[in-house]
Amino acid sequence: MPTDLVRVTPEHADFPAAATLFDDYRVHYGRPSDPPATAGWLTRQITTYGLTLTVALQNSRPAGLITTLVLPASLRLGQVCSIRDLFVHPAQRRNGVARTLMEHAIAEARTAGALRVSLQTEPGNTAAQALYAELGFRPVPDLDALILPLTS
Repeated sequence: MPTDLVRVTPEHADFPAAATLFDDYRVHYGRPSDPPATAGWLTRQITTYGLTLTVALQNSRPAGLITTLVLPASLRLGQVCSIRDLFVHPAQRRNGVARTLMEHAIAEARTAGALRVSLQTEPGNTAAQALYAELGFRPVPDLDALILPLTS
């Protein structure tokens, strides 16, 4: 099935459908559905913080999405690309949508001159981990991820 990739901003005609799919992504990870809050959050992230939202369309309907963010690579005086979110609608899984979105994000990072692409995933997400490994992603040796929760 052909997949069209579209960079979606709040002004784009596909933004409401993309925001709905992003809300489905949040629900998938146990968050309560809140379409207005989700659309508002996406709008702020895109317009204020530079988040990029790319949607995979199949038959003109959102089948999946990926968000990326460009960050500074201070020591190398360059930039890196961080994949923040990747989600494929359950009915569209196992037909290449995630791979298409990932390959697009990698190509965009290369074109922008990024030094690397990074991402995080849950330890039990073996299907995603297999895809990431096929695309050349590797664990970072000798790196511990730390957080400081600021809210409960």
